Amino acid sequence: MSESSHRHTAPPRLERPSPIAFILMLGLAAFFISGFSSANIHPDRLLRGVMNLGTFFGEAMPPNFARWDVISIAMLETFQMAIVGVVFGVILSLPMALLCARNTSPHPVVRVIARNVVATLRTVPDLVWALIFVVAIGLGPLAGILAIIMDTIGFCARFFSERIEEVDPGPGQALAATGASRSGVVCGAIIPECTPSFVATSLFSVEKAIRSAVVLGLVGAGGIGVELSAAMNLFRYDQALTVILAILMVVIGVEQVSAWIRKRVI
Repeated sequence: MSESSHRHTAPPRLERPSPIAFILMLGLAAFFISGFSSANIHPDRLLRGVMNLGTFFGEAMPPNFARWDVISIAMLETFQMAIVGVVFGVILSLPMALLCARNTSPHPVVRVIARNVVATLRTVPDLVWALIFVVAIGLGPLAGILAIIMDTIGFCARFFSERIEEVDPGPGQALAATGASRSGVVCGAIIPECTPSFVATSLFSVEKAIRSAVVLGLVGAGGIGVELSAAMNLFRYDQALTVILAILMVVIGVEQVSAWIRKRVI
């Protein structure tokens, strides 16, 4: 077979897009170009930013550990805030996940309502939740804990429900055939099978909550974020670097512990 005929019979690598797909691609390209233009990106601005970044690190080095005791207490408060919020969030996520899952929800209407509630909790950013609770109950760790609870429910309930829908129906049907109640099937067949996935998701929530807790402090929800915000506002970059190093150490430590627990459980 000649080279020209072989090239003629080869399948096309790219298909011609439909008119609707072509219009969508044009719209996406126009949206991207508009967003890129509105960012006001100029080489001189980027160069100035690099120089300012160098000034920041120049003034931040070496880190100032004079307030290490205050920073340690604030970091401990952040860690406690994240743990308390995640524990309550995970506990509340389990019933919400059972209501959201197709195979455990008592009624389709209940499932739709529960899914919408979880989607709403997940859609609203944790920073917005913190602002709402700061307005509602005032400054302090409680606002941060409540914000983390809301964020954890939105995160965990979704993945819990997806895992529940994937369980093997065989063990549950066997239990039901012996006369087990609906709650007995859930506790005896579904939850034990999903436990490793639940643990892994909960550990991810802890890592996520610690990062969130740092940011929540910037809006007055307590924790190390207050120290970081104060140091940056007062141009004490050496103290800010100490706070950043403390956050980095805690986050890396939690990730290592989470990875170790996942290897043991899963």
